Amino acid sequence: MADDTPAPQELLVEDIGPVRRLTLNRPAALNALTTVMLQRLHEACEQAAGDDAVRVLVLTGAGRAFCAGADLKAFDAAQQVAPGEPDFLDRASRAFAQLRDFPKPVVAALNGLTMAGGLELAMCADIIVAAQGARIGDGHANYGVFPGGGGASVLPRLLPLPTAMYLLLSGRTLTAERLHALGFVCELHPGEQLQAAALELAQELARRSPAGLRRMKAVARHAADKSREDALLHEQAMMREHLRSHDMAEGLSAFNERREPRFIGR
Repeated sequence: MADDTPAPQELLVEDIGPVRRLTLNRPAALNALTTVMLQRLHEACEQAAGDDAVRVLVLTGAGRAFCAGADLKAFDAAQQVAPGEPDFLDRASRAFAQLRDFPKPVVAALNGLTMAGGLELAMCADIIVAAQGARIGDGHANYGVFPGGGGASVLPRLLPLPTAMYLLLSGRTLTAERLHALGFVCELHPGEQLQAAALELAQELARRSPAGLRRMKAVARHAADKSREDALLHEQAMMREHLRSHDMAEGLSAFNERREPRFIGR
């Protein structure tokens, strides 16, 4: 008799007020990434970007890992594609790029082991919070695999070069506590409190001006690639644009009237 039990969803999507939480849901495989998961992630981010009701994205994992990286079996199979068809790297690059350029705040809540592609996925977020004791590393070197989602190119921008090289070349992990001391992890919480703390942070961000945060991200994300003078010009151009926004006028009115602002994102 055929088994009619539906396959479990590899990505869970949950709305909690203005926060959309995406949960990688392959706990038995430490949430290792598959082509299906990457496609679902891409679709979920695309939908959330265009939904004005969603103001903040939280990305986390089910079980004891955030993400152990690419499912190497799935990766190998996904490379055997017809000419012109997207392979695993294409799908990962598309999903990761969409997260990096997401117009709203993205919080990654690292609930446990975070390795290789999982670390690269976490680096796409604007803010990283983690469970105490979580192990975080690159790990590509352990299996002779080359990073393709930002391990070698982005990690040295977020950590001191010696630390980034240690993670890249040794394949070892560091604790969330160590990376918190280096500024990579912004908040540490006991494991059982992580999701509530991440949600509290996300809800706080959701009360800010969506237009203001979007413009801040646009400047801050590209500042390191510009000269100081060009980065300042970019910031000033965004400021002039924001001066004409509803949200800035509303924020100033709320300040003068001693009330909570009601931002609409324009």
